Amino acid sequence: MTEINETVGHFKGLYTEAEDRLPGASVAWVARRRQAAINRFAEQGMPAPRDEEWKYTSLRPIEKRAFALPEPDAHEVSLTDIDPYVFDEPTAHRLVFVDGAYSERLSQASALPQGVTAHPLSQALDAGDEALSHHLGHYADPEGTPFVALNTALMSDGVYLHVPAGVTVATPIHVLFVASAGAEERVLSYRNVLVAGEGASATVLESYVGLAEGAYLTNTVTEAVAPEGARLAVYKLQEEATSGYHIAAFEAYQGGASEVYHHNMSLGARLARNDINDALDHEGAHVGLNGLYLGDGRQHVDNHTRIDHLQPRTTSQEYYKGILDGRSRGVFNGKVVVQPQAQETSSDQQNRNLLLSRNAEVDPKPELEIFADDVSCTHGATIGQLDEDALFFLQTRGMAYAEARSLLIFGFANEIIEGIPIEQVRYRLEDRLMRRLPHAEAMEE
Repeated sequence: MTEINETVGHFKGLYTEAEDRLPGASVAWVARRRQAAINRFAEQGMPAPRDEEWKYTSLRPIEKRAFALPEPDAHEVSLTDIDPYVFDEPTAHRLVFVDGAYSERLSQASALPQGVTAHPLSQALDAGDEALSHHLGHYADPEGTPFVALNTALMSDGVYLHVPAGVTVATPIHVLFVASAGAEERVLSYRNVLVAGEGASATVLESYVGLAEGAYLTNTVTEAVAPEGARLAVYKLQEEATSGYHIAAFEAYQGGASEVYHHNMSLGARLARNDINDALDHEGAHVGLNGLYLGDGRQHVDNHTRIDHLQPRTTSQEYYKGILDGRSRGVFNGKVVVQPQAQETSSDQQNRNLLLSRNAEVDPKPELEIFADDVSCTHGATIGQLDEDALFFLQTRGMAYAEARSLLIFGFANEIIEGIPIEQVRYRLEDRLMRRLPHAEAMEE
């Protein structure tokens, strides 16, 4: 048996052992979807470099490990432990999940507008929530990628957000996913479902953090639906342990005149893979995708995005930047598809990469597939190093070489950071970036 087949068999075994105690096990529609998903995962198998979508990303480090399901309360996590990762303002409503399970003790509830629900997915699954059944698995299809299928089979918890039509949630909702020291050699399967009604508006902050070094696997999926006139903004900050693995999917579906914004900040993990897909299925829909990825040492970060323009007069903007040092590797594959009926589409996609080491590598692949003839679509990608003339200029003004270098790196990244309208999130990213730069204290002065 090959290593890949052994991995598939191992995950199937985990499902078989746990299916009776997973959330929603006694609910018929939940059990059916889990069973169908694990069967689909077994059919698909693990992605391999021969698969075009995975040609630059090897999963051998994951395949070589026999990840187990998390043990309940494997490690005690305190409020002090998570304090560096919480937002006092502007968020008030916070849901915290530790090693795959909701922690009421660490979470913080606040008054939400009437009719708004933001609670653990496990509770909705156990209750067999019929409204949830109309959304879970309808946007992130287990027939798609193997990791979505595996997540559907093993999903343990996450956030289920529902905002009724016409309601605005003014303050962001913070969802914090924590991997403790007890997460070593565990697979954490989170599923988030974000549903807005017509004309509704909400902002969600997704944070993934590792409190200790450890070879754990976070496999997370977020599904988002924004119907007519709705607005959803999702800010994802990934700060996993640098020995951990992070596989993520974001699937969004949009109605007419809706807006979806996804800001993807990838700072941690030994291997990080993000699949971000959006379907613009009605006129006037708009999506904005922004991303910043940092790599150092032997980190590997892979961002795959797909924007489907399915109807006329839809718009999209995408801007990703990567900074790679050491022997790290980055991958950006951004695809924009304009269907024949999607006339008067407007789309702009850009990817910029900064290599700080001769051993760092990036593989950008921006793609346009246009089947309509009345469109305005642009795309581009660049790979470069620090500008020697700019370095020289700063040094002639009295700045040391290392300080000048850090200032230029910060300026390159800050173009993405300054586009974030939430001040606390912007400050958090600036702080994280500063910590990774030498002589950052000189810049702050």
